[in-house]
Amino acid sequence: MKKSVRFLALALSAAMLFGLTACGGGKDDSQPQEAPGTEESGAAEDAGAENADASNPDATVLQLGTTVNEQDSFQVAAEKFAELVEERTNGAYKIEIYPNGTLGGERDMLESMQMDTLDMAIVTSGPFINFSDAMGVLDMPYLFGSNEEAYTVLDGEIGRELLDTLESSGLKGLAYAERGFRNLTNNVKPIQTAADLNGLKLRVMENDVYTASFKAMGVNADPMAWADALTALQQGTVDGQENPVNVIYSYKLWESQKYATLDRHSYSTAIITMSANLFNSLDAETQQIFLDAAQEAAEFERAWVAEQEADQLQAMKDNGMEVIEDPDLDSFKEAVQPVYEQYDQYADYVSRIQEVIAGM
Repeated sequence: MKKSVRFLALALSAAMLFGLTACGGGKDDSQPQEAPGTEESGAAEDAGAENADASNPDATVLQLGTTVNEQDSFQVAAEKFAELVEERTNGAYKIEIYPNGTLGGERDMLESMQMDTLDMAIVTSGPFINFSDAMGVLDMPYLFGSNEEAYTVLDGEIGRELLDTLESSGLKGLAYAERGFRNLTNNVKPIQTAADLNGLKLRVMENDVYTASFKAMGVNADPMAWADALTALQQGTVDGQENPVNVIYSYKLWESQKYATLDRHSYSTAIITMSANLFNSLDAETQQIFLDAAQEAAEFERAWVAEQEADQLQAMKDNGMEVIEDPDLDSFKEAVQPVYEQYDQYADYVSRIQEVIAGM
């Protein structure tokens, strides 16, 4: 079956099953699951499939999925990545982008890449703990104090080492794009200290570390997929959620949320990910092109996010959100210390990350 036909079927079935999804995790990311049973064929076999293209009918067309809308920073990264790959392979490879959860939620896409029924995706950090225990260290609260600290660690030895742990699960992490520092919103009251969170019901990503972090602050943490979270926020079945400024802006959360607190509790990555079988089927030169293009696209997207954030923050205020920009961070950091004790399997990575940051 040619890839275009197979993915049309996949897209239609995924759309019917999942509806419109968005960033912040796919379905049921809280517990590891085994990949579905083996299926015939794979992305490696299909790497040579020919899809009709006006400029180059012999181009290999690869599909890349996201769960976000076309205004999101993931789309910016995906478009830049596709542009660089096509340019540097002289049109031999073209990347088609499927936004809005067309190919499923984030975990669904990761499992599809495991089964070689999807080529690539850009996925937030949360679901990866289900495919590599080590990746959970990136979700530890208040691990990074600035974007520069995060970039230094992620673009260095530790970041690559963590991406390499995904290969045993059939995934190839190419580079870390950015979702950004995550912040709190709610529709009940302004949050200045960790104590102010006590009793609030907040949607969190479907990730055990996130859930533990918010429970440590007295939150009634409700893990759920982003598409479900949007409905819950609109219907008032949860009081709030946590996401970066660009998500709050892109999804106009001021329509359901009155207060935002810039506590920057976690730096969330957006990993440009590929089927490991597909990556391994490429020759060494093409592999390097994909790796370099992903890194450049990630850095391009990070710069775009930084340029947009001030205007997005102002738009939040202009649309009626009360933004607490200087909360008592010490109170939040103190409240989540038990999480570091609970997840002591990350102690070595945390120590190494702190050493890198101290040496900056």
